[in-house]
Amino acid sequence: MNEKSMRSSDGKGLPFLTLPILCCCIVLLAWGCQEGPKPGGAAPQRPVVTGVKTTAIAPSTIDDVYETMGTVKADRTTVIASRIMGTVTALFVNEGDPVRTGQSLIRIDSEDLAQKVRGASMTLETAKQQMALAESTWRRYRILHEEKALSQQEMDQVETQKKIAESEHERAKAAFAEAMTFQGYARIKAPFAGIVKDKRIQAGSMAVPGLPLLTIEDDSSLHVESFIDEAYSGKLKRGIPVEIVIDAGGKRTQGRIRDIVPTVDPQSRTFMVKIDLPSAGLKSGLFARVRIPVAKKEAMLVPAGAVVQKGQLTGIYTLNPSGVVIYRLVKTGRAYPDGRIEVLSGLQPNEAVITEGVQNAVDGGIVRQN
Repeated sequence: MNEKSMRSSDGKGLPFLTLPILCCCIVLLAWGCQEGPKPGGAAPQRPVVTGVKTTAIAPSTIDDVYETMGTVKADRTTVIASRIMGTVTALFVNEGDPVRTGQSLIRIDSEDLAQKVRGASMTLETAKQQMALAESTWRRYRILHEEKALSQQEMDQVETQKKIAESEHERAKAAFAEAMTFQGYARIKAPFAGIVKDKRIQAGSMAVPGLPLLTIEDDSSLHVESFIDEAYSGKLKRGIPVEIVIDAGGKRTQGRIRDIVPTVDPQSRTFMVKIDLPSAGLKSGLFARVRIPVAKKEAMLVPAGAVVQKGQLTGIYTLNPSGVVIYRLVKTGRAYPDGRIEVLSGLQPNEAVITEGVQNAVDGGIVRQN
């Protein structure tokens, strides 16, 4: 191309942008002339996944569960206190000791009680002699009265003296029994078999009536006390089955609602329920998780083994209609005792999920159908 042909009819040169545009056109033409992919060419190769089992996950009807916390407590707990004042001369138990019914726990020294017992015993003996004398006198006078040797008035006087002596004897006997009873209070015994939970006094301390000394609980029968949101007030009933999980030891068991205290606490906006609990291997004071079924709902449940953690991500391996494995991120919910986990989002009904052999799954791989 000569210099003349590079000029326009008016003798001026081509505009400044004409040359770059011309270069682009040449490049595009050269690219278009290259050989393209032939029809029916080989598709990209995907890794083949074997050794897996897939399951179509359909919605299941399950219990809608209300979860809360609770505390394990003994059915029987008693606070031991003294009924008399005196010095504790002996303490036979410590915290954690098992005790049996009637076992001696504390001995209290009280000289006043001993003196009262001695005085009551002497009074009872005197009253007994007076009653015997009155009985003997009455018998002699009765014989004389039958022989007409005594008037009726004299006989009535003897009978009255006899009744007074009998009354005094009964009074003295009651006073002696009372003194003996109070003396018995000087030795405190266990009201039932259980465990010493708390000790608040030492030997040498002064015992005062009504002042707590020991706490004993019967750990052979336990329950869980739990506080329920006021929204469920009036919706729970006695006998409803409850799942209980004890974090200490990982114990999972079943119980039933025993009692419902309907009064709502104005501070916490909750009310209390008591749940029966098998006592095997458990102690009072343990923390418990309580799961109460309150309704029914539809949920997507997958085997726990189908859920795969990748760092902070939680997902499952699904299959598309072509058999391609896709790692799908999901949000999981509650784990159920039968080994299934609720999927709250990320999974559609009846989607195929790899439920066994997830260690062989490869995102983007393909599962060959036999």
